[in-house]
Amino acid sequence: MSTTTVQYAAPRRQVWSAVGSMALCVAMLIASEFMPVSLLTPIAHDLGATEGMTGQAISISGLFAVLTSLFIPSIAGRLDRRLVLMGLTILMLASLVLIAEAPSFAILMTARAVLGITVGGFWSLSTATVMRLVPQKSVPKALSILYTGNAVATAFAAPIGSLLGGIIGWRGVFWALVPVVLLNLVWQWVSLPAMRPDAPNPVGKVFGLLKRPHVAWAMLAVMLTFGGAFTIFTYLRPFLETYTQVTVPQLSLLLLGLGLAGFAGTYGAGALLERRLNTLLRLLPLALAAVTLVLIAVGHTLWAVAPVMIAWGALQSAIPVSWSTWLTKGISDEAESGGGLMIAAIQLAIMLGAEFGGVLLDHFSIGTTFGGGAALLILASLVVGGRGRISPR
Repeated sequence: MSTTTVQYAAPRRQVWSAVGSMALCVAMLIASEFMPVSLLTPIAHDLGATEGMTGQAISISGLFAVLTSLFIPSIAGRLDRRLVLMGLTILMLASLVLIAEAPSFAILMTARAVLGITVGGFWSLSTATVMRLVPQKSVPKALSILYTGNAVATAFAAPIGSLLGGIIGWRGVFWALVPVVLLNLVWQWVSLPAMRPDAPNPVGKVFGLLKRPHVAWAMLAVMLTFGGAFTIFTYLRPFLETYTQVTVPQLSLLLLGLGLAGFAGTYGAGALLERRLNTLLRLLPLALAAVTLVLIAVGHTLWAVAPVMIAWGALQSAIPVSWSTWLTKGISDEAESGGGLMIAAIQLAIMLGAEFGGVLLDHFSIGTTFGGGAALLILASLVVGGRGRISPR
């Protein structure tokens, strides 16, 4: 049975409140998952690790997100979806407390693994859940609300984390997220309607989608695109501190500019998605690679770095919107299994990208790290290729 055809009886106001609670959860997930990017240096110093090792905190959450995203459709199909989503939010809350209190690098990694379970589970179920909550004609609006949470967190989490980290310490930053997640949990309890168990989606169905040639090519392109982007994004702070030699306030402003540019990137991609989706999926990684190489070239000059960072943020933010739109067209008959597969591919790419970047940073240089990320992005563009390769037949 297609997940897109199931609707749940609930008052209109409650339904949109439920979508809002999911958008806030998305914002908290993004903030929690990528906050270490803006706090990489102080976390490393406090826990006696290298910056490359600390970057693996993103890798470990990605690993557990991959595993969860593959198995969650089967598990969720046997339970009330409302309870599943709330359970995942409780896990996010527990991970934040563990991170804030982590006495060692090992505990930090354990907490990030718990967070990865929430990331993989919630993201895998979010699109299919929205498609069940609202009428079909309202799905684009609901998804745009969901991704607004993503855009807000991307815009403000890193600069606020960097700024607050200098005032209350990196542990204080994670403690500051705890009451917001508690509020989100209460909002979910009040607004999410009961969603009866549905027919489970076996894990084999998720992997079975790879038998479709256009899906297999698309997942390879997804992995190269996100892997390249996060090889670079994870280590922006070390680059800005060593190449550009910014102060903490300057770092916060640069990250804010990068994040705010995401709104423009998301809007710009949205205007082109209907008519130029394949072109966007092919050209966005290529353009991001070019901007990255420019960033290396001008990295020693603050006034030149600022506009390049803005361009980087705009391009990067358009990528997930474009691939999410591809999902609604390329695997529309299996929204839940397709969502699990795509989130697994994205999170595996984030994990490997952070790992790849960390190895290059520790053994070579930050310039080599960015160059490696750019190479992956160029390969992604080549894999997308012409119109037919990732289009359903």
